[in-house]
Amino acid sequence: MATKDMKDATGEAAATEAEKQVAGQANPPAATPSASGSVEKAAEAARANRKVRTGTVVSDKMDKTVVVRVNRDFAHPLYIKRIVRSKKYHAHDENNEYRVGDRVRIMETRPLSKQKRWRVLDLVDRPEKV
Repeated sequence: MATKDMKDATGEAAATEAEKQVAGQANPPAATPSASGSVEKAAEAARANRKVRTGTVVSDKMDKTVVVRVNRDFAHPLYIKRIVRSKKYHAHDENNEYRVGDRVRIMETRPLSKQKRWRVLDLVDRPEKV
């Protein structure tokens, strides 16, 4: 008998939860904005985690592509002398507006071609013509 009473008590609680679930299913548009909002927030968070580098344009001969050399300097682990290493990145330049010598910021992006995984964000500095 005690188990029957417990079933009745839990049956009421289960019915209440079931009613809540049915009510939640009856209003799918109310659930949709929160889901899309979380997707948008996730996309923004992923974009915020992209790598950003600053470098110098060394070639602008390709169409919609520039080659940017990024220098990084660090101390030698044993001798503590400053060491400079450089790496070249192919970056997307939609309007062909950047020239050799420009300092630009580049951001990591999806693969755009075989070698292009970066795009130019903005111009940091443009040297004067001599």
